[in-house]
Amino acid sequence: MTPYILHVGIIIILFSILSLSLNMAVGMAGLVSLGHAAFFGIGAYASGLMMLEGLPFIVCLLLSGIITSLFGLLLAIPSLRVKDDYLAIVTLGFGIITVIVLMNMGITGGPDGLTGIPQASVFGFDITSKPVYLVFCVSILAVMVLTTSRLKASKVGRAWAAIRDNDTVAMFMGINIYYYKILCMVISSFWAGIAGSLYAHYTGYINPMTFGMQTSIMILAMVVLGGIGSIPGSIIGAAALVILPELLRGLEANQGIFYGALLVAMMVLRPQGIMGRMKVTDIFARGGS
Repeated sequence: MTPYILHVGIIIILFSILSLSLNMAVGMAGLVSLGHAAFFGIGAYASGLMMLEGLPFIVCLLLSGIITSLFGLLLAIPSLRVKDDYLAIVTLGFGIITVIVLMNMGITGGPDGLTGIPQASVFGFDITSKPVYLVFCVSILAVMVLTTSRLKASKVGRAWAAIRDNDTVAMFMGINIYYYKILCMVISSFWAGIAGSLYAHYTGYINPMTFGMQTSIMILAMVVLGGIGSIPGSIIGAAALVILPELLRGLEANQGIFYGALLVAMMVLRPQGIMGRMKVTDIFARGGS
């Protein structure tokens, strides 16, 4: 395979991890987030800064997920008292604040970004070549898919589904909705941080604007396109929205028109997404009627 195809493959896997991590919150627990790219950025910066201090890549990878999940916990404790569109506004604000903080901190390189991030190695073995890094990222995605599918079929997943469908009824059934919402946000942000770490060490350079609202919207579009609540749909949605701009790259100014027209057509013809059974409007409508 050519380096270009391998590069696109790696980006697809990274956004598949991001899409699935957001789908865990949106599709499985009904927690609409418009600031998911902030967790992506926190993981990237945390991992890059730690590796610049000399920590091994695997340690940085795991710690980036843990640090990001702590930020997810800090956001979840106050924000999950609200729901639906109010929660979306809170997460949007969190994403905007995160970008502003990253742009104004000296340790992060400010608006110029963080440069010179060391490349990845595992137990002394270099995994910087694109084929090896692609296999490594696929293995991380496989672990995520396995654990997510087990969670979805477990007691935790059934509690998330009950909260997603109607949190008031779930509360009267004895489900601690506040606990399970926080748990979902923590796990979702953990995997976003892992994706951020993989991205930082792949590119070697990160910039705050990469993790802004536009990226959050794109990740949410992947979830909606692939199918809300669908694990394979998250991967399909990520692949579609990574490959499509590449295919339309030669159209220059018309690229945005074709790109937007496809999404509009998809929402009209199949609003539940490619693999999903639930419409995005069902998330906002649940529990509030």
